[in-house]
Parts: sequence; structure tokens; C-alpha cells
Amino acid sequence: MATLRTQVAIIGAGPSGLLLGQLLHRHGIDNVIVERSAAEHVAARIRAGVIEQTTIELLDEAGVGARMHREGLPHEGFDLAFLGRHLRIDLPGLTDGKHVMVYGQTEITRDLMEARQAAGLPSFYSAANVSLHDIDGNAPSLRFTDAEGRAQELHCDFIAGCDGYHGASRASIQADRLRSFERLYPFGWLGILADVAPVSHELIYANSERGFALASMRSSTRSRYYVQVGAEEKVEQWSDAAFWDELRRRLPPETAAKVQTGPSIEKSIAPLRSFVAEPMRFGRLFLAGDAAHIVPPTGAKGLNLAASDVRYLSRALVEHYRERSDVGIDRYSERCLRRVWKAERFSWWFTSLMHRFPEPGGFGQRIQEAELSYLEGSVAAQTALAENYVGLPFEA
Repeated sequence: MATLRTQVAIIGAGPSGLLLGQLLHRHGIDNVIVERSAAEHVAARIRAGVIEQTTIELLDEAGVGARMHREGLPHEGFDLAFLGRHLRIDLPGLTDGKHVMVYGQTEITRDLMEARQAAGLPSFYSAANVSLHDIDGNAPSLRFTDAEGRAQELHCDFIAGCDGYHGASRASIQADRLRSFERLYPFGWLGILADVAPVSHELIYANSERGFALASMRSSTRSRYYVQVGAEEKVEQWSDAAFWDELRRRLPPETAAKVQTGPSIEKSIAPLRSFVAEPMRFGRLFLAGDAAHIVPPTGAKGLNLAASDVRYLSRALVEHYRERSDVGIDRYSERCLRRVWKAERFSWWFTSLMHRFPEPGGFGQRIQEAELSYLEGSVAAQTALAENYVGLPFEA
């Protein structure tokens, strides 16, 4: 068995693991990434596309924001369509000039992978049998089999579990030390990616009698659309033609008439779930991103919440190595979870506002309609929505 040594072992080469590695590297902190998937698979994953002001700033801090600013699409608002009406949320006007950026997670991953490769930082892709050891002691380690089938043991000071909901990090924690909170929604999002021009230069969230729909994009020539479907439905049941027909039925008529159609590049159904695991630190192991929490995609919080975890964790580790202070480490879970639960609340609220629920009696539907009408007439309510959408400020 080959033996390696680093300061921080990072499990997972998604955006959170790569971003953490890049931030640590810029502060002179050694790190190694261990990822179970092949690099090509990681680079090709289709995920989120809306990033908050705070995430934009963090990518700039990591030194990987240049292409984002060149090719990303700054957005200063979005549209809510409901009950035959439209409401535009003016983000800068409601939040003292803040905005969001449409820049796909695939592109962020590419930028971070290229930066890591250019810096010559060690990464193990296609790693199998990843296991964590001695996370409660002073000498934690990882064991895994690399892509060539060789056994590796990586000794470190800390382990960052950025390996997602199904990863080895959270699964390594004793069940009686972990408290989980979960809500499953009775529907999912059927999404399609196509090389057609977006129907609008800003996102449109639609609440229709047939269910929710979202008109989004990845660039000025590539569109991302979603429709709400039952939790039991399979993507094989949906042809491209059936999807486009259903999307048009859910968008406002004047918008539907402008939808350009084309063959799908990618088509999938994502179930909707709210999930939080507490705490987010166990000895020398820190959970970050989907390893600790999942939000419904309605509020575009998943990637952004992972980035906020990384911000807290990177600063805590810099304090440890440069200032010999463990205040950030000791408060990591507490700080993250306060922000996590605010994002969970917003994502739950926005999901409840825009989707049709299979509820008898119609009471919930009337409450939803009243909430939308109140939002339409209240600057205070619109401000609360905009503040959460662009990203809440970090704690001092």
C-alpha cells in the first residue's frame, strides 16, 4: 500500500471540492482530491445554472472568474407568471444593486478543473473503496484504490467531505451522532437541455393550472426548460415533442408562441427533496454541500449553498494554519447551519408558492393564490424574495 501525506484531504471533485482545493491552494495549504468518478464524467455533469452574487465573488477570490465574467449572463431580474398575470422581480432595485449570473455548473467545474491541473495539484479520479479512518483522533486518513488498482493510504490533518448525498463521508459517521431532517415532495422536475435560443432574456417561473414550469437558459443559444411531473413518472415516458407541447401549455400564451424547439441534448427527471444532516463537523471531518444538505431546485440554492459552506470552511482552515486559531473550525457547523436553514426555508417557500400539490379540497391552492397576490402588491414581500434570491449576506 502506497502512503501519502497532505494537510487537507478532500473527498469529491464536484464544484464544492474543487473550489475548496483552489481556495486552500491560494493560501499555501496542501490538499489532495479523491473522487470516485472518472474526470470525464465529472466534467460532463449537467447541474445548476444560476449563481448568486456571493458565489460570483467567491469564484473571483479563487482566481477562476475570468471566463464567467466573459461568457456568463448577468441577470437583474426574473418573471413570475400566475393567474394570467406577470410580476417582474427587480433584483438590483430591491437589493441595493445586487444581481445573479447565469453560468452553468458544468462551466464552473471546467474552470476549476483547468485551474487545478495548471497548478499541478494532486487529484485521484476513479477512486474505489474509499474509506475514512480515525476522524475523531489527531491523525485521520483515507484509504482507497486508485484508477490503476493500487491501494493508497492518504494521511492528513483534516478531511473535507464534499462527495454528495450518496458519498462515503456522511456514511462513515455513526448513526447515533447524526440527526437528519427530510421532506420529500410529491413531484419532480422533468428538464430538457436544447441548443435553441431562450424564450426570454430572463428566467420565467410559471404557476399554471397544469403545474409548474420554468424557462431558463445556459447561454444565449442554449436553453434549459423544466416542467413539474409526478414523482412516479419516468423520463422514458416523455418524448421531446410531448415535452415541448406540455411546456407551451404551462407558459403564458404570448410566451409560449415564441418558444423555439429542437432535439434534446439531455433530458432527465430530478426528484424534489429537502434534507439537512446535523451537525456538519465530526472531529476532523467536515461535511460540505450535498453531503450535508439538499434543497429543491426552485430557489437555485444548491450550488450556492455548497459554495457558502466552502467559504466558511476555507476561512476556518486558513485561520488554523496561518493564525493558529481554531475558532472558525469550532464554529463551522453552527455558522453553516444557520445559513443552511435559511436557504431551506426559502427553497421550501418558493416551491410551495409555485407548484401544484395533489391536495384535496383546494384550501392550499387558495392560500397559494393569495400569497401570489400579496407578493404582487407588496414591495416588502418582493424585497424579501429578492434578498434571498441574490444570496443573504455572510456573518461578520
